[in-house]
Amino acid sequence: MAASRDEVLRCGYRNMGTTASAARWWRITPVLFITYSFAYLDRVNYSFAAAGGIGRDLGISASTASLIGALFFLGYFVGQIPGAIYAERRSAKRIVFWCLILWGALSALTGVVSNIPALMAVRFLLGVVEAGVFPALVIFVSRWFARGERSFANSFITLSTPVTVLWMSIVSGYLVEAYGWRAMFVIEGVPASLWAIGWWYFVQDRPSEASWLDPAERAALEAKIAEEQQGIKAVRNYGAAFRSPAVIRMAVLYFFWGLSLFGFVLWLPTIIKDAGSANIVRTGWLSAGPYVFASILMPIVSMTSDRMRDRRLIVLPCIGASGAAFLALYAVHGSNFWISYALLCVAGIGPIVALAPFFAIPADILPQNVAGGAVALINSMGALGGFLGSYLVGWFNGLTHNPSSSFLLMGVSLAVATALLAVRSGAPTNSVPQTSSLSTV
Repeated sequence: MAASRDEVLRCGYRNMGTTASAARWWRITPVLFITYSFAYLDRVNYSFAAAGGIGRDLGISASTASLIGALFFLGYFVGQIPGAIYAERRSAKRIVFWCLILWGALSALTGVVSNIPALMAVRFLLGVVEAGVFPALVIFVSRWFARGERSFANSFITLSTPVTVLWMSIVSGYLVEAYGWRAMFVIEGVPASLWAIGWWYFVQDRPSEASWLDPAERAALEAKIAEEQQGIKAVRNYGAAFRSPAVIRMAVLYFFWGLSLFGFVLWLPTIIKDAGSANIVRTGWLSAGPYVFASILMPIVSMTSDRMRDRRLIVLPCIGASGAAFLALYAVHGSNFWISYALLCVAGIGPIVALAPFFAIPADILPQNVAGGAVALINSMGALGGFLGSYLVGWFNGLTHNPSSSFLLMGVSLAVATALLAVRSGAPTNSVPQTSSLSTV
C-alpha cells in the first residue's frame, strides 16, 4: 500500500505540467508580481520627487537629499532578519499583509510632510516596514515551487522591479508635472494598503491550506519538496547558516551588487535630467528604457537558470557586463548623450535580471528551517550596500553636477561582485547532487 501511494505521488508530480499545475501558477504568480510591484513603486518614487522639486520646496541641501534617499535602505537593513524569522517560523502571509497596509500609509504620508526631520523619519520607517516582504515572498515560493521551478517563480517577484519602474517612471513624471510631488506620493501610496485585502484573500502559507488546489497535486507537490529537503545537509540553526562560507560570500557579494543597483535605481532620473533632459516627463520616458529591456530578458534568464545545474553561470555574465558598461560610461560620459544613454541601459539591465536566479540559490543549498534567514542576511547586506550607494551616488552628483564619479563607483562595485562570484572555492557548498546551486562559490 505504501509503495502504491508513493507511485501515485510521483506520477502526480510528473503530470503537474497540465491543467492542475497551471492553476497553481495562475493563482500565485500574479499575486507575487502585484505585491512586490507596490513595494518597488513606493520605494523609488522618491527619485522623481528629488528630480521634481522636493529639495527646493523643503530647503534640502544636496548632501541632505542624498542622506534622505539612502535612509530607506538603512531601515531596510534593520528590518530584514526579524521579518524573515517571523515569516519562516509563523506566517509569510500575515507579515506581508501588515507590511502592505503600513508601507502604503507611510508612502502616502511622505506627500504631506512639511519638514526635513519628518521626511527622514518616514523614509527610514518605510524601509523597516518593507524589509520583511522580500524574504517572506522567497520563503513563500520555496513552499509552493520545487527546485526546478523556483527561479522562474522568483522571477515573478523580481520581474516587478523593471516593469514597475518602467511604468512608474512614465506615470510619475506626468503626476509630478501635473499635480506636484506631494500628490504623486499620495496617489501612488494608497493602492498598496488596499491591495492587502487581495493578498489576504488569494494566498495561503502552504499547499496543505489551499482548498482550490487539486488534492493529488497538493500531495505530490509537498512530497516532491520534502524529498528535495531530505537531500540537503541539515543545518541546526540560523547561526550555523550565517557562518556558512557560501552564505558569507553571497552576503558580501550582494553588498557590492546592492551598492551599484540601488545607486542606479534611485538616482537614474536625476542623472538623465542633469544630462540634458530638463523636462520631467521626458526624463520619465528615458528612465523607463533600461527597464523595458530588463523586463523582456528576465523571464528568459530565469528559465535558463532553472535548466542549468549551476546558477552561477547565468548570474556571472549579467553582473560582469553591467560593471563593464559602468566603467565605459566613466570613460565616455559627456561625449555623446545617446551613446551614454545606451551604456546606461546596458549597465542597469544585468543586476536586475540576475536577481531571480541569485535568490533561488539559498533554497537550493540550505534546508527550509534556515533558508529564509539566509535570504534575509544576504538581502540585508544588499540593503546596507544600497544605503551606501544611494548616499554616495547622490552626494557625488550633487557635489560635482557630473555623474562620472558615480559611474566609476558603481562599475568598481560590480567588478568586485563579479570577482567574488568568479573565484572558485576548493570544495562545493552544496551537498545535493545534480542541482542548480552555487556549487562553486
